[in-house]
Amino acid sequence: MAFVSHSQRDTNGSYTFSSRPRPVENRSKYREPPSEQTQISYGNIMYDRRVVRGNTYAQHIIPTTAQPDLAEVQRQQEIRSRAIARKRAREQFRNGTPEALQGRKHIDVQTELYLEELSDVTVAADIECQTDDFLDRPATPLFIPAKSGKDVETQIEEGDLFDFDREVQPLLEVLVGKTIEQSLEEVMEEEELACLRAQQRAFQELRNNELVEVQRLQEQERRRSVEKGRRIAQQKEALKKERETAEKIAARGYTQQYLADLFPAVFTSLRSNGYFYDPVEKDIETNFFPWLMAEVNNRLDERYTTRELLDTIIYEVVQKRLEAFKDQETEPHKSDT
Repeated sequence: MAFVSHSQRDTNGSYTFSSRPRPVENRSKYREPPSEQTQISYGNIMYDRRVVRGNTYAQHIIPTTAQPDLAEVQRQQEIRSRAIARKRAREQFRNGTPEALQGRKHIDVQTELYLEELSDVTVAADIECQTDDFLDRPATPLFIPAKSGKDVETQIEEGDLFDFDREVQPLLEVLVGKTIEQSLEEVMEEEELACLRAQQRAFQELRNNELVEVQRLQEQERRRSVEKGRRIAQQKEALKKERETAEKIAARGYTQQYLADLFPAVFTSLRSNGYFYDPVEKDIETNFFPWLMAEVNNRLDERYTTRELLDTIIYEVVQKRLEAFKDQETEPHKSDT
């Protein structure tokens, strides 16, 4: 049996027992709202929804203060009622075991692979656990630091600490001196900047003049180099033309000397090889003779075909005469017999 004890919290924030432990009384499963609580009740921690069981990863914890959705509760009840109705319908349409015959009765038989001891007494064990109620956490009070030290005050009369006419003189001297010094420094800086700008302008003009002169010299040198290259190219072209002219003259003289005896030899060789021919003779050889030979071949083929046909006719006539002669010889012998 579990025991609980009442406790109360004092002003220092500590808990003290106010009564001796006593047995747990009957109480509802969930905590009643503050307006409906009439007495202090305790419950089992195993039935507390605020205690997480099993895997806590990605688990949606419903707070105890959340009000249940009436539509969701009604939908769950409808689903449960439909499931019960389907179960009952299946039980009605399922074929049951027929009644036992007269003088006999049905008994339970185990169908598992391993036999188990059957007993009407169910083994059960009661285990209980009791903890304190979960109270709502009060609002955190505003932090106010504790007061330390002592309060001290003093009285200062007019003119005790500061005399403006006497104290402001060194300040004015410093301000005026710093202003004049800063002004002089700014004037000197402006003069120095003006001098630097004048020197920069003079240097820029000198540099521009030098750049112009350098560009002029570069252009002059470029023109000279271009002219030099053009003159060299012209000289090379003239030398090349002279060399080609000399080579052409030498080749022409050698060709004339070589061709002096070449033309008669070439014409003689061409005439002997038949390149120079009579047109009539060439026409007879290329056109008339082939046609004539073709006609002769056709006539010979026709004559050969005619002879073969004549030979075939003569052979058939001879075969018929031979068969007729044989028949005439066999008929007298048959008449004699």
